[in-house]
Amino acid sequence: MGIWKQISEYLFISKRDPNEPRTQWMKYMHGMNRISLLMFILALLFLLFKTLILPLIRK
Repeated sequence: MGIWKQISEYLFISKRDPNEPRTQWMKYMHGMNRISLLMFILALLFLLFKTLILPLIRK
């Protein structure tokens, strides 16, 4: 499975493979991956805002 396919499944952009077995531990792992991916994206947006937009506003 490719990395982009995994990310799209974590963010509910694409449907997962129906033949893949469902286990409770996989649900936990995917949930934690979703949380960490969203936190990473939020941190990137915060850094971009802090370094690019705030200096323009302060001038």
